[in-house]
Order: sequence, then C-alpha cells, then structure tokens
Amino acid sequence: MSDKTIPLDYANSLIYELEKAFWDERSRGARFRLTTVGREYLKARCLPLIQSAEPDSILNTIGGFLQQEGIAGKVAYSREDRLLRVTVEGCWHRQVEDRMVAHGIEPFACLPANLIVLAIEEKLDRPVELAEIKLKEGACQLLLVVFDQRPTLE
Repeated sequence: MSDKTIPLDYANSLIYELEKAFWDERSRGARFRLTTVGREYLKARCLPLIQSAEPDSILNTIGGFLQQEGIAGKVAYSREDRLLRVTVEGCWHRQVEDRMVAHGIEPFACLPANLIVLAIEEKLDRPVELAEIKLKEGACQLLLVVFDQRPTLE
C-alpha cells in the first residue's frame, strides 16, 4: 500500500456524493443511519486519549484531537442540562455541507459530531443524538441532546 495521501477536495467530493445518494434514497431517515461513521477511527486513534469519564474532559480531549489531526481549526462547546452546543470552526468537511445546502438539503451528517457522540456513548454509556446542524460563517453549530444513562436489567 502506498503512503501517498489523497487530495482533500477528492475525499470531500466522494463524501458528498455518498451522502447525497443516501439522502436521495432515504431522505430525512439518512440522518439516523450516518451517526456511526467514524467509529473505527475513534476507537483506534482517539478513544485511548480519553483518560476521564467527566464530560468536560471528554469534550476537551475530542476537541483537541480534532485540532491536532487538522480536522477542525477550533472546537468550542457549552452545556445546558441535556443540551450540548458545539461550534466547529475550520472543518475539513465543511465543503460537503455547503454543497448539500446548495442542493436544497439541510445538513444531516457531521463527522466531528459523530466523534463527540461516540465518545460520550462509549465513556458514559449515555445515548446522544445530533439534533441540528446550522451553518454559520466559517463554523458549524451543532446541537446534541445527551439522554440519561441507559437502564439495565437487574
């Protein structure tokens, strides 16, 4: 296998085409099928970096990881009860979302959000849903809902 990297425009073009085809097939239902994209990357590269089960520590670690990997320029968040508001600036994949909007499709997938969701679910055993993606100048604003811990049978 070659260690040659592929151009970002090429990768994002493929991501766009896959997301668009999935949207054309499933419409709004596509949102709930793409939430695990990035799981293997998270498990291999990011999950070992999370040393604490504290939500702020998890979020700071994921944000730092996204910056270190160059996936995002800056990640900021605020928490309000069950709501987690995340701002992702300078994301590599923003052009995918911009193309979706240009075709009249509201953004429904976010790889940085998926990493955050999967990390919280993995470390805290709490379901998380990506409720909304809003595109702002230079940033994506994400609204995540963090649910109570999953019940267990005793």
